[in-house]
Amino acid sequence: MIKLKDILSISGHPGLYRFLSKGRNGVIVEPLEGGKRMNAHASLKILALEDIRIFTTTDEEPLSRVFSLIHKKENGGEAISHKSSAEELKSYMEEVLPEYDKDRVYVSDIKKIVHWYNILHSLDMLHFEEEKEEEGSGEQAEGTEKESAVEKPGKPEKESSGEKSKKPVKESNKDAKAKADDKGKGGAGEN
Repeated sequence: MIKLKDILSISGHPGLYRFLSKGRNGVIVEPLEGGKRMNAHASLKILALEDIRIFTTTDEEPLSRVFSLIHKKENGGEAISHKSSAEELKSYMEEVLPEYDKDRVYVSDIKKIVHWYNILHSLDMLHFEEEKEEEGSGEQAEGTEKESAVEKPGKPEKESSGEKSKKPVKESNKDAKAKADDKGKGGAGEN
């Protein structure tokens, strides 16, 4: 199974990054596709892929399971392009995860999922042999303990009958924010 814990998405920066260490005002990361190391400042939204969940009509699915379903559908091959049309992407997502919530998972979310899968596939970082048994016991239980949801930037929040609906992808920022805040803000920032 791939270790999604150290693979990060950073708002405002394309692609995926590998966590290297804590920095003074954030975290030190390195692009997975090559390039220079950089300091991702604590003010940026930094998300570990392991904390991302996809809304379904009944519950939420971890991103690693969605990657596994794509891998199975494509027989270990590459997914469709993230630059495909909106209708193609929606249709593809419905084939991969038929129960995904069409109202809360936007096309932009599907694009990210497909793009991230293709990046990890091109770097040969997807290995799904015996993960289903492991996921069912320990890893999935850990993922359900994450409670803090992070609002996605630029997404309009839908309201129905006075209640705010959940965002398309629920993410926990405990780990990423803790890494960034431990040294960067020294308790002066938000908790």
